[in-house]
Amino acid sequence: MYLQWFHVPSIQLSTLLACIPVVATVVTCILSLVLARATLRYAEATDKSLALAREEYEREWSPELHIKLERVSSSEAKIVITNLAKISVLLQLVQLRRPSQGVPFGRYFLNDPLVGGMTWTDKIGQRLVAGMGDDFEGQISASVTFYASGRLFRTDWFRFQIKISDGNIQRLEPVNIAARRVQVLEKKDTPEEFRRELVRDVAGDLVESGANGNS
Repeated sequence: MYLQWFHVPSIQLSTLLACIPVVATVVTCILSLVLARATLRYAEATDKSLALAREEYEREWSPELHIKLERVSSSEAKIVITNLAKISVLLQLVQLRRPSQGVPFGRYFLNDPLVGGMTWTDKIGQRLVAGMGDDFEGQISASVTFYASGRLFRTDWFRFQIKISDGNIQRLEPVNIAARRVQVLEKKDTPEEFRRELVRDVAGDLVESGANGNS
């Protein structure tokens, strides 16, 4: 009787000790699942935060230009380019064309910086009359190519209604704004002679002019 009384508790204790690793393994698995789920939720929240931050950054710092043609007098008009973004750009090319024609009738190169929130203007009355003719009534489109953050961009075509009679500009009103935001120009879409003309060392020109001034 005494041996049997002491033998039974020893068996129960050994069984309990054997179950401890199993229980510990189950608890560890449950905690691992909980931590993994919490990690996934944190990762999803982080991705959403990064996406919102990236969208806000692109909205504030992505280049965006607005083009407007204004009638100054019967013999003169001007183009007004407004930099709507915070980032500064370097204007390179202004193009004027009729929407019915694929080739611009007016194209002239620039190398003028435009700070964010500022405007750039130039007179284009003679160019309009020379390109459209002494008598014309219809639409005209304008587009600008520029550098920003080391990349070459081009705006969509802004359309305007123009009326020229006997060489005088009678009316020049906007029709609509650009349908798309600025787009990056790929190298394969840029002609070689145009690319050579656009890639000009602005710093080199400034240094050269400074050296000539000092001499």
